[in-house]
Amino acid sequence: MALLRSMALPVVLALAACHSEDPRLPQQLYDEAIHLNQQGKQLEARTLMAQLAARYPDNPIGQQASKDLYLMDALLRQDLQEHQRQLHSIMKRTADALTRYKTKHGEYPRFLSSLVPDYLEQEPETPWKHPFFYRPFVSNPILNTKDRRGRPVQVLGTKLDSYHLACLGVDLLPGGEGLAADTFVVDGEFYKEKTLPLIPQPQPVR
Repeated sequence: MALLRSMALPVVLALAACHSEDPRLPQQLYDEAIHLNQQGKQLEARTLMAQLAARYPDNPIGQQASKDLYLMDALLRQDLQEHQRQLHSIMKRTADALTRYKTKHGEYPRFLSSLVPDYLEQEPETPWKHPFFYRPFVSNPILNTKDRRGRPVQVLGTKLDSYHLACLGVDLLPGGEGLAADTFVVDGEFYKEKTLPLIPQPQPVR
């Protein structure tokens, strides 16, 4: 949420800097919040509405802002659910394409662009038009086997038989909540932990 907080910070600072005794101020700030919302900047608008409600609890404008917060929160929840639904659908479709690629080629591709056009029409991206973070790797980089004389030896595994697929949310930073939350897929399955599992080492250089 660092990006979202930084976006809303100038609005909060502007509110704090204004003289609270100016009778025109609450209406001006309320109008600004409405304008931000109409521009699609719902999070910034909500921040300003919350500041208005807290700063002017006895003012009719502050009371209206408090009422508007309930509607804005409901719309933000609805927007979050829709983005999460879209994100899960895209990542599931990408995981299915990766599975089909591995079935044909014996390993996962090095890049998601390799899925186009045989498995996907275009390289996948998040609902907010960010690329996914994709890392294929060898799940068992050191294999125990035997040579021609039956003696035990170790060889390096080379096939990319595992992968991590990650969306780091709208802020492109680890962690966060809401639209900034991380979503992971590991080998075709959604991964519920907050961080991805470690990739076994050493990985082969290709």
